[in-house]
Amino acid sequence: MINIIKQLLDWIYRRNCYFCRKPCPTGIMCQNCYEKIELNFPEPIKLINEMSVYSASLYTDNLKKLIRGLKYHKQKELAKYMAEILYDFWQKTDLSNESFEIVPMPLYKKREKERGYNHILLVAEEFSKLTGYSVNKDIAKRIKDTKPQYRLKKVERLENLKDAFQVKKEAYNNTKLLLIDDICTTGITLEELMKTFKKNNINDLYAIVGANPGN
Repeated sequence: MINIIKQLLDWIYRRNCYFCRKPCPTGIMCQNCYEKIELNFPEPIKLINEMSVYSASLYTDNLKKLIRGLKYHKQKELAKYMAEILYDFWQKTDLSNESFEIVPMPLYKKREKERGYNHILLVAEEFSKLTGYSVNKDIAKRIKDTKPQYRLKKVERLENLKDAFQVKKEAYNNTKLLLIDDICTTGITLEELMKTFKKNNINDLYAIVGANPGN
């Protein structure tokens, strides 16, 4: 009788992979779909005023769907998988044995309230569990309600993000900071946040993102 009840509950609450829609008892991303995400070579994709920016993979296929599901469709459980992708990549870099404090890309308060969460903070918290790095969510704040960057031309992007961030220097713990975001296209968002840190004489900065668009 117990086995019958267990089988019934498994059938009622069975879950499918968010990507291939096949049964996935371990979560919403099956191992097969996870393994289809190819990691980038473990070196920076760009330097922004001497800040190394790393990207775990390319913004295509399953990773693109993962980011969009996490960001726009309230699939918060995907934060764990994004963190695992970042961790798998980070372990291959020369920096993986050093100590960092994680700074998630801040979201404007109104936007976070509308969405119900900051998806990058969720990723940062999961990444923290894997790396042992602490998360500093108080040091940086977005004080300007910026427009979505992908809709803007380069000049408009620069103006859109100008003075968008504020740094609370008293929250700095004199350690290396690892800025974290979902995707890096032009790098303007990370650059503006980095500029704000440097204005406060905080210069030991690195960045990691989930994806970049490639060539």
